[in-house]
Amino acid sequence: ACMNQLQSLEQFEELKNGSTIFVFSADWCPDCHFIDPFMPEIIEKFNSYTFIEVNRDQFLDLCIELGIIGIPSFLVYEKGIELGRFVSKDRKTQEEIENFISNLK
Repeated sequence: ACMNQLQSLEQFEELKNGSTIFVFSADWCPDCHFIDPFMPEIIEKFNSYTFIEVNRDQFLDLCIELGIIGIPSFLVYEKGIELGRFVSKDRKTQEEIENFISNLK
């Protein structure tokens, strides 16, 4: 299981209407690569969500608009409404990410 990359702002608006977890990251970010090995496991575990990777550098304006400061960060939408966010500059563990997603509902 790997994540699809966000392609456009139009696609972002569409995906917000489903159950989507946006994962904001960048190639140059070591803490983003830190989560790479266990993200497939998380994606499998929470397969009711669509996971979409958002490249911070490609969508900088969107990140600013959404208040995404620090990566990797997680933003969750369901039916167009923000369900939750795990946004910080800290390195995130598998346990922290799973706890965040588990406690969304």
